[in-house]
Amino acid sequence: MTNLLWLCLVLWISTATLFTTSSAMPPPNPIKCNDINSNCQLSNSYSVWGDRQTCHAPNIVYPTTEEQLRQELANANKNNLKVKIVTKFSHTIPKLACPSNSKNSLFISTEKYDSTIDINMERLTVTTDGGVGLRKLIDTIEKAGLSLVASTYWEGVTVAGVISTGAHGSSWWGKGGAIHDHVIGLNLIVPVNENEGYAKIIKLTPQDPLFNAAKVSLGLLGIISKVTFQMEPAFKRSITLNFTNDSGIEDEFMEHARKNEFGDIQWYPSRQIAVYRYDNRVPLNTPGDALNDFLGFQSNPILLSRSVRAAEKGFENTRNVGGKCTMASFFVAYKKLIANGLKNNKLIFTGYPVVGHQGKMQSSGSCLYSSSIDITSTCAWDPTINGLFFYESTAIFPSSKFGNFIRDIKKLRDLVKPENMCGVDIYNGFLFRFIKASDAYLGQGEDSVVVDFNYYRASDALTPRFNQDIWEEIEQMAFLKYGAKPHWAKNRNVAFVDVQKKYPKFNKFVAAMVQLDPKNMFSSEWSDEILFGKQEDFKGDGCALEGMCICSEDRHCSPSKGYFCKPGLVYQQAHVCRFSSISTS
Repeated sequence: MTNLLWLCLVLWISTATLFTTSSAMPPPNPIKCNDINSNCQLSNSYSVWGDRQTCHAPNIVYPTTEEQLRQELANANKNNLKVKIVTKFSHTIPKLACPSNSKNSLFISTEKYDSTIDINMERLTVTTDGGVGLRKLIDTIEKAGLSLVASTYWEGVTVAGVISTGAHGSSWWGKGGAIHDHVIGLNLIVPVNENEGYAKIIKLTPQDPLFNAAKVSLGLLGIISKVTFQMEPAFKRSITLNFTNDSGIEDEFMEHARKNEFGDIQWYPSRQIAVYRYDNRVPLNTPGDALNDFLGFQSNPILLSRSVRAAEKGFENTRNVGGKCTMASFFVAYKKLIANGLKNNKLIFTGYPVVGHQGKMQSSGSCLYSSSIDITSTCAWDPTINGLFFYESTAIFPSSKFGNFIRDIKKLRDLVKPENMCGVDIYNGFLFRFIKASDAYLGQGEDSVVVDFNYYRASDALTPRFNQDIWEEIEQMAFLKYGAKPHWAKNRNVAFVDVQKKYPKFNKFVAAMVQLDPKNMFSSEWSDEILFGKQEDFKGDGCALEGMCICSEDRHCSPSKGYFCKPGLVYQQAHVCRFSSISTS
């Protein structure tokens, strides 16, 4: 791309994103059926699973009440069907929601099970149907003068889905940033024998032995039909973003988390910039009515999303590091200009601090909402438009180990030169968030730092990526050298290798599976692959290119295109696919 064309694209992005609408064409439904409720295929939000294979079931049902949910599970149990629960969002990247590849399987959707939200003002609690969307829940309780303390940054999730996968915001204060740790009760529908009616509802509280298994269950214990959260009286938040140099970030992250209730840090390694988010609650009478409309979750003109993807793809194909760095520099500068989507008056950013109600500051996702007027904008990753397409790697570190992980990345940056890390800064760099120790069997056992990083994914499974060895080394550094836990709803398959060894109470969770689902109705080869960290014994040609394996031979990379299996540069036990003129495996 010439400098003139790139300049035109930059100017277009600046203009288009300043005037994006708050509503747009919604993302496609993740369920597509050839006939009415039959021959159905499930996709994730990017429409492509890690292995690029399809996920399907012969039939789907849409219960609207808890009793109908129980009846559908009873019918499935009676007919020896495999079952997976799906939602209208489907944002898990691994194939947790995929049933076994057989004709004896069923999708049970909670899309129409979302009507009940019961608030108890005396106890400051809310009980909601499992299919209720996070935004609907937040808006309802805010109108009642209450706030949900923890939530995900992305609001396109359901209540049951968000706790099932250990999803989180950011906080080391109080009960912490993980949403499941604010749950004080839930109903679980489980299969039982014929004498008990094939399915029953069990009610769990923190005193029940199964409660800590059910809080983060990956959909493997039964159907979460009701969830009760502890609320707090409504409050506001005050946010200031500090764009500064990244020197000392490895020593400062702990203090930042301790001083800021909802603080996080965004790190752009190629730009050597750290963005400290000073984010704390303030009294309800503090002036301000702001909105957090995170830039990455805003609707974008379809042509813009396509153009950004085409530009990055062109730079990948031509190995143009300069082009990628120009994109990264522009995007980071633009985020600083508009405070990454914070809007003081719900329209534009006018200055810090940005103060608003908790319900408008804790979560965002404006690209989710449809408009009959605007059908030219949508979420930038909408799979129907050939827009952004990327990987999401998310690792959960014990706080004591995280500083050394950052130091290792800085060493790697020095070796490969900062410009070769521009690829991650086109997206969101590295996002550091904080979650407290949890009693959930599949939760984090100690105060932890969660790091997310997104990076380019090729359109074709066998196409190697520019500088892919850097991101593979960082990925293996996180999960192998430092033993980080993978986020259950994100990541490539290699992140789950030996994952069961990272959870001291893993055997207790498996025992709960045996007790509640003895026929393995909710398990499949896909969920077993993730939960038990299983990898196929057969490692095919090119399997490392998409994280389906860690390379041990050149053929696992792409030797015909100059990518060979090499050791890591800083973490030399890593095995990565690196571009080279010769093979030295």
